[in-house]
Amino acid sequence: MQTRNKVLDDISQLMTNAMGVAQGAKSEAETAMKSLVDRWLADRDFVTREEFDAVRAMAQKAREENEALKTRLDAMDAASK
Repeated sequence: MQTRNKVLDDISQLMTNAMGVAQGAKSEAETAMKSLVDRWLADRDFVTREEFDAVRAMAQKAREENEALKTRLDAMDAASK
């Protein structure tokens, strides 16, 4: 009976070690994949949401200023005729 318990204990220890190795491999794979995706995104010159929103606000302001200048120019043309 003592020998059988030793065998079962060894199998149990082996399974526990295998699970630890599997968890470590999973963690390592997740880290590697995240690094790969981060590198791929960086190489694509994507902009952050904050940068996009800032440029969008600048474009909107420029559009509004152009409309105001167009209105003013139209008024000046009408006055000169």
